Amino acid sequence: MQNTIHLVRTRRFLPIFVTQFLGAFNDNLFRTSMVMLVIYGIFRNPQQEAAFSAIAGGLFILPFFLLSAVAGQLADATDKARIVRWVKTAEILIMIFGAAGLLLHNVPLLLAALCAMGVHSTFFGPIKYAILPQHLHDDEVLGGTGLVEAGTYIGILGGTLLGGVLVLQNPDGTYHAEWAAVAVLAVALCGWVSARFVPPAPPESDAPDFKVDWHIVRASIRLVSATLHIPRLFLAIVAISFFWAMGAVLAAQFPPLVKNALGSNQQVATLFLAIFSVGVAVGSIAVNRLLQGTVSARYSPASALAMGLFVLDLYRRVKTWTNVEGAPLRDLYAFLAEPNGYWIVADLLGVAIAGGMFVVPLYAFLTTTVAKSQTARTIAANNIVNSGFMVAATGVLTLAVLAGVTVADSLLIVAVSSVISAWLAWRLHKACD
Repeated sequence: MQNTIHLVRTRRFLPIFVTQFLGAFNDNLFRTSMVMLVIYGIFRNPQQEAAFSAIAGGLFILPFFLLSAVAGQLADATDKARIVRWVKTAEILIMIFGAAGLLLHNVPLLLAALCAMGVHSTFFGPIKYAILPQHLHDDEVLGGTGLVEAGTYIGILGGTLLGGVLVLQNPDGTYHAEWAAVAVLAVALCGWVSARFVPPAPPESDAPDFKVDWHIVRASIRLVSATLHIPRLFLAIVAISFFWAMGAVLAAQFPPLVKNALGSNQQVATLFLAIFSVGVAVGSIAVNRLLQGTVSARYSPASALAMGLFVLDLYRRVKTWTNVEGAPLRDLYAFLAEPNGYWIVADLLGVAIAGGMFVVPLYAFLTTTVAKSQTARTIAANNIVNSGFMVAATGVLTLAVLAGVTVADSLLIVAVSSVISAWLAWRLHKACD
């Protein structure tokens, strides 16, 4: 554990940790502000609101599917620190447009900025994991990965909380987001500053001399094919993909679930997103303590099954929730005063803790199974498959909602996926541990 704690005091870890923390914070500050503004302040139709949440999630994910291969190649062929500085500069420009969308209540502009932030995260994503084996010792990689994952979700928590708080209601019932617009620009600037301190991470000496293939389809097919033929990578990547597909469904449905199924306001929606973030962070740290730095999937199957059980209980409690037609939306205190309020919070926390315990060892497999010169491309291949699963999940969710499936019933998709994830993790454990 000491090896893990001392990393936050070193330049080889702290700047990249802070930079990725601020990136996750700003992603979710902007996304939460946008979703809260649109769902509570612009749209007035439950079906429209659920479809918007799913579409927004899909637009953010789509760049990962299209551009991860190029991002992974660049990261392995170029100094990773230099790419970090490039993407943090781009984040400032993107947030100028995002802030304009928040100020103008312009939904197309908001969605365009969200998609652009997806591009930003696509190019940063392979680096935040691939740079760890380059700067850390072998016995520090699992701990460093856990800290990065925990930091990511603490950033998600902070951004989610602030995003929910900064979308304010006027006396006439309309909503405004001026402070959110200022905040996304300020955080982008802070991320740019922290990126200046990331130490150089040039290509490894054993890296093959290759040219970046800018043909996104061909590059993606080649990268995924070259990665998935390794059995443990295949199992780890597909298991992670099911996890993120479940996460995409849950995250997309939290705001409309809270508003339409639970009859509650944006305070409760923010609480749901925050609890999920806290739980994953706790699970990420807990599994590192249990494994004591050893890269192993031994706890992942049980963690996935636990996720499914908590989701089923959440579904049961949401389905028995009673709303009074025409009643004002419950605030946080009124929600928690309901008989099932605290139980729903406990279910969400359980889902998230189990999720963190499930996914962190699998990411460690990705960065320790291949040569350091290939880690960024391995993470990129993982991101392509992850995003494909997430886009598919949000697409299925959108079609299901449009066909009349309730937001609550969509939770059953998550429960089924957790069983598949558990089976894949068990296969990985048996093959590698």
